[in-house]
Amino acid sequence: MEIYNYIKSLHLIFVVTWFAGLFYIPRLFIYHIEAWQKPWPDREILTDQLKLMTKRLWYIITWPSAILCTLFAIWLLVLMPGWLQQSWMHVKLAFVALLFVYHLKCHQMFKQLQRDEVNYTSRFMRIWNEGATLILFAVVFLVILKNAFNWIYGVIGIFVLAILLMLGIRLYKRIRDKNPNA
Repeated sequence: MEIYNYIKSLHLIFVVTWFAGLFYIPRLFIYHIEAWQKPWPDREILTDQLKLMTKRLWYIITWPSAILCTLFAIWLLVLMPGWLQQSWMHVKLAFVALLFVYHLKCHQMFKQLQRDEVNYTSRFMRIWNEGATLILFAVVFLVILKNAFNWIYGVIGIFVLAILLMLGIRLYKRIRDKNPNA
């Protein structure tokens, strides 16, 4: 089944570009939120530029990648319907559903910032930024191991990773507080 490898390759390419968008958009949100703390005219110049950057990232890279990734995933499931009978795939699809929830919440945040509504702190966004990372770890391990039982150990590992990420964020905040240019 030669087409399978092409479809899988395209699916993986769009997984990568979708995650690239999901990794970068919260970082732009952080910059946007922090720009609001600047005096005029810096605030206006920065927020206008950040609105343009997020709009391009969101509509030219992230949304199209999410859609194409999903279409190629569906095509793979049509080619390999037996996967839908495997428990690891059920768990993976649950994480993919969670990824869509994350994506849609990012879309809501994007729309708010486009309207100059700042409803979150930069600290919250730094923590939010790790959501896609945790989902990526879970999905990759599920796809590689193809074992739903081991996903329990994977979830424990994800919690450990989350704790390490939170500690890293706190450490980075301390470094930034001592040296604002870090």
